[in-house]
Amino acid sequence: MTTTEPRDPTTDSAPPVVRTEGGVVRGRWEDGLTVFRGIPFAAPPVGEARFQAPRPARAWEGIRDAYAFGPPPPQEAAFLGRGAEGLDVPLGDDWLTVNVWTPDPDPAAHRPVMVWLYGGAYKLGHAGSPGYDARHIAHDGDVVVVSLNYRVGIEGFARIEGAPANRGLLDQVAALQWVRDNITAFGGDPGQVTVFGESAGAGSVAALLAMPSATGLFRRAIAQSVPGTYFSDALARDIATAIAGEAGLRPTVAELSSVDPRRLPAAGEALGAKMMQYVERWGRAAPTLTPFSPVVDGEVLPVTPWQALAAGAGRDVELVVGHNRDEFRLFLAMGGQLGNITEEQARWALRLFAPGETGEVGEDGYRAAFPDASPGELFERVQTDWLFGMPSHHLAEAQLAGGGRAHVYELTWTAPGGGGALGACHALDIPLLFGTFAADLGIMLFPGGEVPPEGRALSSRFRESWTAFARTGDPGWPAYDTQRRLVQVMDADPQVRAYPEEASRRLWEGYEFAPMPLLT
Repeated sequence: MTTTEPRDPTTDSAPPVVRTEGGVVRGRWEDGLTVFRGIPFAAPPVGEARFQAPRPARAWEGIRDAYAFGPPPPQEAAFLGRGAEGLDVPLGDDWLTVNVWTPDPDPAAHRPVMVWLYGGAYKLGHAGSPGYDARHIAHDGDVVVVSLNYRVGIEGFARIEGAPANRGLLDQVAALQWVRDNITAFGGDPGQVTVFGESAGAGSVAALLAMPSATGLFRRAIAQSVPGTYFSDALARDIATAIAGEAGLRPTVAELSSVDPRRLPAAGEALGAKMMQYVERWGRAAPTLTPFSPVVDGEVLPVTPWQALAAGAGRDVELVVGHNRDEFRLFLAMGGQLGNITEEQARWALRLFAPGETGEVGEDGYRAAFPDASPGELFERVQTDWLFGMPSHHLAEAQLAGGGRAHVYELTWTAPGGGGALGACHALDIPLLFGTFAADLGIMLFPGGEVPPEGRALSSRFRESWTAFARTGDPGWPAYDTQRRLVQVMDADPQVRAYPEEASRRLWEGYEFAPMPLLT
């Protein structure tokens, strides 16, 4: 039973105090909201708990100040040149914490709850990153927003002997259980929970839809740019062997536990730098340069999300899913490849990533569908489609096949960054949704934090649609169907029309996003 001591921020400046099942926490009034940071939802996963499923957090006596984000989970350096140690947060082992933004912690309020899962290729991420400041979502939508840390990289996703698979996903389930048991005290409704995430966070959302342990913990889901990468057990074990080998170890709990959690990510980073050497063995997984993804292990994650939804696993969960038009362009820009792709590189990408029984069939299909495309455009198009676009779209179609309902969107607005060369690239939806234009990737996408009026209007539209969906199940546009194929196009002039990527959709029609295999 959770109780609270509600206070009116307009008349009382005393810090808000809430009693959770683990103990009492004290937050702060900030910009008309009540904010609590760094509340443990599970015990520190170190010592005997390392590489194991999350365990209950230890209760505390007295009042715990919930003012600061919890420490980031151990991870390799980010692409912005800032690893976990470079973040302005405390270091420590208490990685598994939640943060809450609420208009007022009144148990009678029963506001919708939105739970955010960060992305980062399953190897990076921290809920305390400035780009995930949820104040605008909570304030504009009058909702309770929760963010959480989950284990990434080797700690969370490496397939190692003596440990359950998908520990990062199990962390997310434990956090959702904490929400179920405690969110009423913060003014939220545990029966109105929407889980939302981007990139690896969207892949996590999709996985949660397929996980028996997550059943009943959320009513709605929003998946922004779902990656198509889910590893088979054989592939995941082979990659884990290679990761451990970088540290001179075997992929077992006993041996990997001998290395400090903050030093172990270096092994994953070392392998990521040379994954292309494994393309004959790991196939499409190798060029992603991340050795981590959810594992279809048959237990924690019994089947892929597409298989699960098509079989009806998500029919009782309302879904919004979509992607950005130019997803892969961000990675081209970050790698210095934008405008520098050769015909040979385009042929390689088409033969590796395009659907078809042989590489030549896939290449011919793309060249016929996009006859005027340059080598760079073909290189980008096929990887946008394979990695994010078609996995996201197929998730909606699987939801329909299983008797559920889905609303689909595509972001087509061009970011100001790079003189417009970045287009509607991967992760553009994050600063638009959160309104954090001068933080994290927003610095690259919105130079100087300058946002044109249509960008601010689109940002408001994102929050309005996402929070309306969390409240009612209706984001403001029609549900998708396989006759009209109507989607919400997010642009300077948002409109509902037939799915813009019809050429790609036809190329991938009937394709199965199966667990990625070990080839040799």
